[in-house]
Amino acid sequence: MSDIEKIHLFEDHKVRTIWVESDEKWYFSIKDVVLILADAKDPKDYLSKMRRREPELAKGWGQIVHPLVVRTSGGPQKENFANLEGMFRIIQSIPSKKAEPFKRWLAQVGAEKIHQMQDPELGIQQSLQDYKRLGYSDNWINQRLKSIEIRKDLTDQWKAHGVEEGTGYATLTDIIYYTWAGLTAPQRSQTGEPPRQYDQ
Repeated sequence: MSDIEKIHLFEDHKVRTIWVESDEKWYFSIKDVVLILADAKDPKDYLSKMRRREPELAKGWGQIVHPLVVRTSGGPQKENFANLEGMFRIIQSIPSKKAEPFKRWLAQVGAEKIHQMQDPELGIQQSLQDYKRLGYSDNWINQRLKSIEIRKDLTDQWKAHGVEEGTGYATLTDIIYYTWAGLTAPQRSQTGEPPRQYDQ
């Protein structure tokens, strides 16, 4: 699956989110957000009409939307997600009394992850809880947390020696993912394949 799938709650509504490790960003289910803000019975139809209504939004839609693989009752499926910036853009086009509180909620979700990144102990504890909730084995969790630690140590060394972030960092992440999971990060996101240690 994609890196970390998590259900966040806005009031009493569920919003599926994915933390994509290679991007270090949360991605939010566009369908779930439209259901909350527009109260639409058919989110796909609502979004289609919204893009026809706003040509500028339609023009940039490909940069806003990111198809990601999520678990469903019918197995892994691709659904449309947007990162924080993309979601703010979509919300601008949805007339809703909930828009402003929802924007504040989005910012809070993003801030929580930033705090965890600034305090590694918080991040480790949250990751441990998330992986256990998703049903991963202790062996898988230990290997996953170790891979995160190794990546951080290596990128810190790269920064200390003047290596710029970008393609090199993404390549490093893919190498670590492949060693740990048997697939690169993009392959895991596209195929929905679990890591090879999943059942151990």
